[in-house]
Formats: sequence, C-alpha cells, structure tokens
Amino acid sequence: MSFKLETSTQRSTTALLLGSGELGKELAIELLRLGVHVVACDRYDNAPAMQVAQEKAVLNMKDPVALRALIEKVKPDVVIPEIEAIATELLMELEAKEGLKVVPTAKAAFTTMNRKQIRTLAAEELGLPTSPYFFAASLAEVKTNIAKVGYPCIMKPVMSSSGKGQSTIKSEADIEAAWTKACTEGRGGEAEVIVEGMVRFDEEITLLTVSACDGIHFCRPIFHHQVNGDYHESWQGKDLPADIQAAAEHIARTVVTALGGHGIFGVELFICPNAPEGQRVIFSELSPRPHDTGMVTMISQDQSEFALHVRALLGLPIGAITFLGPSASAALLVEGDGNALTYENIDGALAAGGAHSALRLFGKPEVHGERRMGVMLSRAADVATAIAQAKAMRSALKVTVH
Repeated sequence: MSFKLETSTQRSTTALLLGSGELGKELAIELLRLGVHVVACDRYDNAPAMQVAQEKAVLNMKDPVALRALIEKVKPDVVIPEIEAIATELLMELEAKEGLKVVPTAKAAFTTMNRKQIRTLAAEELGLPTSPYFFAASLAEVKTNIAKVGYPCIMKPVMSSSGKGQSTIKSEADIEAAWTKACTEGRGGEAEVIVEGMVRFDEEITLLTVSACDGIHFCRPIFHHQVNGDYHESWQGKDLPADIQAAAEHIARTVVTALGGHGIFGVELFICPNAPEGQRVIFSELSPRPHDTGMVTMISQDQSEFALHVRALLGLPIGAITFLGPSASAALLVEGDGNALTYENIDGALAAGGAHSALRLFGKPEVHGERRMGVMLSRAADVATAIAQAKAMRSALKVTVH
C-alpha cells in the first residue's frame, strides 16, 4: 500500500508510534523528514521519540481499551509497533475489521512478540532449521522435559527483549533460579518459557531484510557480541561464504514472506559452517522492526535501517543500499540510580572514534539499575579498527548519574 503524503494544517499523513525508545526516536526523525505527522506513545513520559515527535501519549499499550481509545482519537494512517508489549490482538481485530494499517502487519506483530508463536511458525510450519527446544508453563514442566535438550541450555521468557529474563542452565541446580528470573523479567504477564538446547555456532548475525514495493532487499550481515542476551557491540564489513550467505537469505526471505507486509525485519541467525548441509545456518529469532544491533547502519550505509523501514512502510522503493565501509557500534550501558545524567568528554570520545565517527545519546530521562543510554559509531579501513575505535569512544565518555 502506498501513502499519499499530505502536510497541510488540516490533515497530515499521521503515524502512531507504539513504543518510543531509541529505535523509535530514529524512526520518528526519518518520518519527519518525509513530512509525516508523528504521535509517539509509551508507558512513561519524555521517552526518546517523544522528544522529537509533534504529539505524544502516555499509556499502558497492553491495555486494549486504552489503546483502542488512542487509535480512535488519533485516527492514524499507519501504526508502527516499536516494542513487543502491545495489545496485538486488538491490532489484528482493527486490521481485519476496519482496515487499520499496521507495520508490517498486525499478524507479524502478534506472531513475533511471542517466542512460542514465531518458533512454531519457523520450525513446524516453514520447516526452517532451529535449535532443539520445548515450551513450559510451570517449573515442574521444565524439570520433566529438560532432558529433551540437555545441559547446558538457555531459558527465556516467551515474551521479552534485549536479553531480559534469559539464563544459561548448566545443571539441575540452576533450573529454579532461571524459572524465577524468566517469570519476573518477562513481558506480558505470562509464566511461560522456551528452553533451547545450545547450538555450536561460530558466529551470530542479524540479517536485516527489507520487504518493499520493489521486492526484498538484504543489508550486509551484522555480526554482534552479546552479554546475557543483550547486545554490546555490532559490526558490518565481514562477508560470509557464498553458500552460507545464500542459506541465510533463503531463511530470511522464507520467514519474512510468510509474515507479510512491508518494512524491515531483523532476522537473527546462528552460523555453523562445520555443521552438516542444511544445518549451517540456524534460525534464532526475528523482530519485524529495526533491530538494536542494526544501529551500526547509521554510519555503515547510505540508508540506515530506520530510513529503510520508513521508505518501505510508506510504499516507497528502496533501490540500491550502498555500503560505506567497515563499521562498528558500541552500546553505552550506564549503571546507577537517578533521574539526571551528566555526559562529559564528548570531544574526547569523538576523537577516539577516528575521522568517521558519531555518537547518539538517547535522552532517556532516568536510570535505575543498568540501562542503554547511547551508542558509539565508527567507520574505518577494516572491521577490527572500527570495533576498537567504537569501544575506545565508549571508554572515553564519562557519564555521571545523580
């Protein structure tokens, strides 16, 4: 579907952004560049995207009554989910009965917000290779079935993001603590988990896949380093072997086509080059929106993942995606307890990033515990240098929470 862009004072093309974090902020900026009126919504006030949008709304997006009231008030031309914790059943109803445009589709948002749904689609309906797994809705069920995947294994809530609620289980002694963490940190109020067997992989990548009016496009593979399921660094500029790249694109194309709609999809894959044929690329997870590891595209490509998502959802062609050179990102994780932050030595941080560097401070209003507050970006002659420079930028920046 293509949108006619209108920017008069009487009626503008309006986008309702459900979730207003750092990814939503960059989306809002790209929407504004094309004359779209943005209403940014989140559960707390002064979220990053609210700082650039024309309008904002604070509400519990999992509450279908409140979300319906907001949609009826805003009358958006397009609804753009930026997080998982949304009343997606309502979006599916409004899409089916009233023609509400949801990006990429309400079905995609509903399916991918829950690891049970997306894993069932990928493994059982589409026949894609995945890690061994089972689902459990009780501690007893975990203990009964864990022999199916063996030790070590990973437990995750069926609903969470950025590694929240994830644990590695090395023996029976770890099961109860992992269950408690998953139930406490998972989203959606569901006491259900996925337990996955460990996959022996060499690399873990995000293959950003764009479905647009002019076909499906792939960005260069994004490699990344995670700690407890949360991304710390990502980089682009390393090529996969041709057969591995082809297998990765086949998996991404298959699942993206099944979900439907236009937009960018962050397809997470394990690369296992020494595995038997058909098991060298393993499907892990998928986000039907820009991916946190994809923030590196703000310096590595002529069209960032945010620009690509906006062009695709507005029905515009993508054309060629130009890679600018080996690049890296380093997440700025800040620990503390306070609602005021001071950033110092920004000039030193930029100098540490080399000639082609940038930083993005997200503008989140407070920190309680550990929170991602920014990202360092560097482009260099080779990947190793880009990673080293992004890390040096992070070390140079001084952050005080008070």
